Amino acid sequence: MVVEFRKIDKSLYEEDYNLWVLETVQKLLDQNFAELDLENLIEEVVDLGREQRHKVESYLRQLLKHLLLYQFWESEKICRGGWADDIDNFRAELEILLRSQTLSNYCLSILDLTYQKARKSAQKKTGLNHFPESCPYSLEEALNPDWLPAPAED
Repeated sequence: MVVEFRKIDKSLYEEDYNLWVLETVQKLLDQNFAELDLENLIEEVVDLGREQRHKVESYLRQLLKHLLLYQFWESEKICRGGWADDIDNFRAELEILLRSQTLSNYCLSILDLTYQKARKSAQKKTGLNHFPESCPYSLEEALNPDWLPAPAED
């Protein structure tokens, strides 16, 4: 099957993005490929993948940071309940994203690098420098809704 593509007026994409999305979906459903604004469609698909990876990294960084605060910031142990709530929220967001095997593999591949960012952020927040050099949590532990690290003073 050969499909000819004609030059598409891109003004709709620029003027009313939501209408462009609706029309693009309809064209795809109708298999009206010749009428697609391929340049912007490709850009949107690429951006979608990039956005999903960014979300995984962001939620993982916040999760690891809060696990560190929960475990090691002894002078602020009164805040552990709030950090535990935040940990639950970050885990829930990651659970949704990691239903994708591709994003799950990506999450595992960035664990160590993301931990370094979380560690640096925790150091800035607390002024403490005694956080472990390498990630003390496996990804399985970090994502486990029934697990929290033992506080450092225990």
